[in-house]
Amino acid sequence: MTISWCYAQPFVIEILSSPATIKKSMIIKLTVLAIYVSILFLIGILASRRVKSMSDYYVGGKNMGFWAVAFSARATGESGWLLIGLTGMGAMAGFSAYWVVVGELLGVLISWQFMAKRFKRRSDDYKAITIPDYLESHFKSSTNSLRIISASALVIFVVIYVASQMDVTGIAFESMLDIDYRIGALIGFVIVLIYIFIGGFVAAVWSDMFQGVLMFFGLVLLPIVVWFSMDHGTGITDGLNAIDPTLTQIMGRSEDGLMNLFTILGFSMIGLGFLGSPQVYVRFMSIKSEKEIDKGKWVALTFTLLTDAAAVTIGILARIYFTTEGQDPEAILGNGGEDVLSMMTNQFLPTILVAIFIAIVLSAIMSTIDSLLIIASSAITRDFYQKIFRPDLKDEDLTKLSRIVTVAMAITALGIAILLYNLYPDRQVFWIMIFGWSGIAATFCPVIILSLFWKGYSEKGAMASMITGFTSVIFFKFVVANMESIGAYFKELDVLAPSFALAMLVGYIVSKIYPPKHDTKTLSETAEKGEA
Repeated sequence: MTISWCYAQPFVIEILSSPATIKKSMIIKLTVLAIYVSILFLIGILASRRVKSMSDYYVGGKNMGFWAVAFSARATGESGWLLIGLTGMGAMAGFSAYWVVVGELLGVLISWQFMAKRFKRRSDDYKAITIPDYLESHFKSSTNSLRIISASALVIFVVIYVASQMDVTGIAFESMLDIDYRIGALIGFVIVLIYIFIGGFVAAVWSDMFQGVLMFFGLVLLPIVVWFSMDHGTGITDGLNAIDPTLTQIMGRSEDGLMNLFTILGFSMIGLGFLGSPQVYVRFMSIKSEKEIDKGKWVALTFTLLTDAAAVTIGILARIYFTTEGQDPEAILGNGGEDVLSMMTNQFLPTILVAIFIAIVLSAIMSTIDSLLIIASSAITRDFYQKIFRPDLKDEDLTKLSRIVTVAMAITALGIAILLYNLYPDRQVFWIMIFGWSGIAATFCPVIILSLFWKGYSEKGAMASMITGFTSVIFFKFVVANMESIGAYFKELDVLAPSFALAMLVGYIVSKIYPPKHDTKTLSETAEKGEA
C-alpha cells in the first residue's frame, strides 16, 4: 500500500540550495536568535530592579500574577523534552504517546485544583521561601536532618536534569543551526546564566512567561501548517497503518497485554511529577494570592492540553511524511526521533519561521534550566550554608553567594552533558530527562502530598519517604530494569510510578511506627477551613 501524503507547496529545502542562499538563511537565523537573546537580557535587567531581598531573589517577593506564574510553571515543567523528546516519542510510539498528554493533564489539574491553595497558605504561614524551609517548619524539626536530606536530593537530581537540558541545547544547535554540539551547549549555558545572574527568580518567571508564549504558539501552529501543506489522500490513521499498524493502537504496540499496560502506565504517570516537584511548587509560593491560583489553573490546563497534544501530533505527522513501511525510523528521524522537529520545520516553514522555532526550542530548554538552577542554588546557600552554618549571614552576602553557586552548578551540569555526549552517542534524550524529572518527583512529591493531607505524617516518615524515593529511582533504573524476568516490563513502566508509590508507602508505615511528636493540628485545620 502506498501513501499519497505529499508536500503540496514546498519551500526551497536548504540542503538543495545554493551556498549564497544557505549563507542568507544562516544570517536570518542568527539575527532572530540575537533578538531573542537580547529580549532575555532586557528581562533580566528589568527584573533586577525588583530584587531587594532574598525573598525577591528566590520567590519574587511572593507577589507574582497568575499569567506569569501559570506560564512559568508550565514552561518549567515541560522543558526541552516537550519539543525534542515528546515529538520524537509521537513518531516512535504513534497514538499510544497521547497517554503522556492524559497523564500530564491529570497531574496539572490535581496540582492546581487540590494542592496549590493549601501549599500556598501553609508556606505563607511558615514564611517559607524554599521547599526545605516549608518542610522544616511544617514538622517543627529540631534537627537539620530533614533539611540536609531534602537539599542534598534536590541538588543531585537538579544537576542531572539540568545536564539533560544542556544536552538538548547542544543537539538543537547542531541539528537546527549546524553549529557544533559543544559550542551550542556552551552558548545556551552562557545565555541562561547571564539573565539569572542579573535578575534571579523574577527574571526566571518573566522570561519563562515570554518563552512559554513562544512555545505555546509555535507548537500549536506547526501541526496546523503541516496539515494544510500536505496532500492527504489518506487520513492519519490510514497513513500510520500503511507504515506499521501497531502505531495506531492506542492501548500499546505490543502483543503482550501486560506489556501494553506497563507502557500506558509509564507514559501517563509522568504527570505525577506535577504533584510536588520543587521547581513547580515554588511558583505557588510566589503567586500573590489564592484567587490568582483559580485563574492560573485554566491557563495551565489549556497550555498543557494544546502543547502536549500538538507535540505528539507533530511526531506522528513526521512519521507519516518521512518514513515508509519497513524503514528503521531512528535511521531517518534520529535517536528516539530527536530530529523530528528540525526536519519538520526545515521542510514546511520558510527560513524566518525556522529561525523563530530555534528560539522556541531554546525557550523550552532555558525556561527549565533557569528555575532549576535557582532552586538548587537556594538549597546549597540558604538551606545548607545559612540555616546550618551561618544563620547570621546577611541577605546581600547570601545573594552574592547564590550567584556564585549557580555558576558552579551550571558548569558541573555542562560538564556532565558533554561527557554524556562523548560516552553515549546513541543515548535517547527523552529518557535521560525523565530520569532527572523522576528523581526530583519521587523524592519530593510524596512528602508534599502527605504533609498537606495527613495530620499523622511525621518528620521521620518524611525523611523515610525522601530517602526511599531517591534510592528507588536509582534501584528501578539500574537494577530492576535489567532483571531477566521482569526487567522488560519495568523498562516500559520506567522509574517514577513505582518509586513514587514505594515512597508513599514507606512514609506511611514509618509515620505509624514513629508518629509526630508535635501538634500540627492548628495549621491543618486552618488549611482545611480555607479550602471549604
